[in-house]
Amino acid sequence: MPVLTASDVVVEYRGRPPLRAVDGVSLAIAAGEVVALVGESGCGKSSLARAVVGIERLGSGSVKFGSDEVPVLGIRRRPLALTGMQMVFQDPNSSLNPRRRVGDQIADGVRAAVLRGDAGSDPAEWLERVGLDPTAARRYPHEFSGGQKQRIAIARALAARPRMLVADEPISALDASTQTSVAALMRSLCLEAGAGMLFISHDLSVVRRIADRTLVMYCGRIVESGHTESIWQNPVHPYTRALLAAIPVPDGAGRLPITPLEADRLTWTEKIPDALERTAS
Repeated sequence: MPVLTASDVVVEYRGRPPLRAVDGVSLAIAAGEVVALVGESGCGKSSLARAVVGIERLGSGSVKFGSDEVPVLGIRRRPLALTGMQMVFQDPNSSLNPRRRVGDQIADGVRAAVLRGDAGSDPAEWLERVGLDPTAARRYPHEFSGGQKQRIAIARALAARPRMLVADEPISALDASTQTSVAALMRSLCLEAGAGMLFISHDLSVVRRIADRTLVMYCGRIVESGHTESIWQNPVHPYTRALLAAIPVPDGAGRLPITPLEADRLTWTEKIPDALERTAS
């Protein structure tokens, strides 16, 4: 059984007419599998991530964590079983409590793991594993840089020993020299725990290094999916080819890549087709 299953998920926002941010997306993630979701800003990636963990209300469709339906979050604490699903948000300033020491916040994740029957751990150990000094556990979020705060948010999520980790642009706040290493760390810790991970990122070069499968999203729909290396070697959809062509190449020629939207205006002559599913041999 997949650790996460989303079926025909639709997310709409109020308006005249309503804005459909996610348009009938289905996906399944197995334990120990890293699935990347890529696409430009505004394509619906974050809306899908928030719907998967129960922050956004579904217009239709369903999301299951194991065999349990994921309900919309309310004012009450979610069931203990669902604490096995954790999320790392893009902006750590909105997810860390400024009034609490970071060690206490990581300890919340440790307690959730213990209550579910997993082994306990030391919050300082998790700080060390994400590249921070263990003594940082005594400090408050405002004493850290943006990149350090994001490492703390990652440590807190992983301390809960999740079976499913949803990471929404988790490395965008980090400096370029550490993005790949932190992403690789997240992958290794998920594999070590047998957890699945949905990894959302704009950085396709990092995605290629850590993801088993890649889903390409455009206008709220999945337009291509398959094994990551297969998509890189043989992209089928024009939008996927445009995304890959937009990756800068350090060739010394000083040429700027064509952005996907420019490629849309220059080369696309038909509307986006139905979702294209590929099964790699």
